[in-house]
Amino acid sequence: MVSFFDSQGDQLVAEKLAISPWAPANLSGTGVCGLLARELEGYCPDGFVPARLTADLYQPVLNAPFEMRSTVVRRGSRITVADTALVQDGQDRVRASAIFLTPGAEPPGEVWSPSEELPGPPEGCMSPQGSPPLFKSGDRDWTSDFGANQNADRKITWQSLPPLIAGEPITQFQRAAIMGDATNHLCHWGTEGAGYINADVTVNLSRLPIGYELGLRADNTIASAGISIGAATLYDRTGPVGTCVVTTLSNARRQIDFSTNPLA
Repeated sequence: MVSFFDSQGDQLVAEKLAISPWAPANLSGTGVCGLLARELEGYCPDGFVPARLTADLYQPVLNAPFEMRSTVVRRGSRITVADTALVQDGQDRVRASAIFLTPGAEPPGEVWSPSEELPGPPEGCMSPQGSPPLFKSGDRDWTSDFGANQNADRKITWQSLPPLIAGEPITQFQRAAIMGDATNHLCHWGTEGAGYINADVTVNLSRLPIGYELGLRADNTIASAGISIGAATLYDRTGPVGTCVVTTLSNARRQIDFSTNPLA
């Protein structure tokens, strides 16, 4: 079965999905965000749910052994905060923090929320064990053809992710974290490919996803002088789940043409 990582003894070995398309000696942000979520969800107390994950991707993570260094910042009756860092050769490469909250009754009254349709492909088109991603550009049909989506239209992706670790069921928090990193790809994929790299990823969740499929719809891209912000809505078959925001840096000299180098 396809996965991001395989376990060999006490170490995790990166599979193809976890390798960076920018530099084969490094791990991809998607796999790294999944690992950070996997580590942090171990600090979620009973009765709490993950509400926010923020990952700072300030150094490349090498395709090499690593360890996680974690701490609980606060454990309260309604909020818990935990931090973690991925360490290689004694040096922090990336760090992340998570907020876990206790769900409860909603306050009275009505508030505004968008009523836009969040489209999904036909049910049953993907496997629970993972399938190639589907994309939709503008009003076009869903397709897994990367070349057909290399344009300047608004993009949506629909994905069923394989396990993060071989032989270990992927959790809903891990799914959300991996999809959060894909916000860069979704918001910055234009007519010539993608030319930005993530400096951070933030996933805000009002609830955990339901089911094995997740959609991500680009909502906004704001760019100036080589720095760009991408924002997207994360959703499942039942409706919106949360929002994903990335801060990115121009990497034009190593721009990826996804029509010839797809992430699959």
